[in-house]
Amino acid sequence: YSSGRPPHRAEPLSGSGAETSASINRAHSRPLLSNTTHHRQPHFISPTPRQTNTMAHARPFKPALIIVDFQEDFCPPNGSLTVPNGRSIAPIVNRLLALPFALKLATRDWHPPNHTSFAANHADSPPFTSTTTVTHPSDPSRSYETTLWPAHCVQGSPGAQLVPELDVARVHAVIDKGIDPRVEMYSAFYDPFRVSDSGLAQRLRADGVTDVFVVGLAADFCVKATAEHALDEGFRSYVVEEGTKPVMPDKWPECRQEILAKGVQMISAEGDEIARVKSLL
Repeated sequence: YSSGRPPHRAEPLSGSGAETSASINRAHSRPLLSNTTHHRQPHFISPTPRQTNTMAHARPFKPALIIVDFQEDFCPPNGSLTVPNGRSIAPIVNRLLALPFALKLATRDWHPPNHTSFAANHADSPPFTSTTTVTHPSDPSRSYETTLWPAHCVQGSPGAQLVPELDVARVHAVIDKGIDPRVEMYSAFYDPFRVSDSGLAQRLRADGVTDVFVVGLAADFCVKATAEHALDEGFRSYVVEEGTKPVMPDKWPECRQEILAKGVQMISAEGDEIARVKSLL
């Protein structure tokens, strides 16, 4: 592992339901805030770039880094659901880990063998081109369609492990997600129904985080969902483009526009936002 300031010990956090909430609440007593109040910024008439920069730096800034699903099954050469060039993001992710983020978290897809997203669990349903309907466990009127995938990141399997290139010694905690077999959970926060909540928003608030920087795999699914939910939860949200790769590169330009339309910022590792993190040293 890289040398440097001794990190906190990484402690896994469960990502399913009541068990997760209990474990998070023991450590942090603050309740999860389901409704975030967005305060309208004062109106300024045609600020100069210098004024804009000064105003941005006047606001509170406590950044967190979230490394999404940087696991063997998403990386060549042996992953069951390989993201093209997925392993190549390791150097930039480790560079970011060395920066003074207030909180550094990694997530893992951690699926049971009977997970609903696995094509093998549905008759005559090839992966990538098939979908399944996911119905709310307690409200049949609510449902959504989700893509079926090859089995991946099965709990305890070699493919579910974080890649050895990742400098895990600098990671403060690992959050497991996708544990509930009934629902798909791309986001590190919760599934679309919020049946399975990882407690991530609660953890970020307990640590006073204001800004969330997201990297990892894959850009067009789990990174996208995590960054968008960070924004929904009231954090300023960024995707560091050099620190992620899409599983479907041909569709990435359209997906990238969707992320921007949500209000998430797509930034460079060499940009002003990362420079501000560096300035915290």
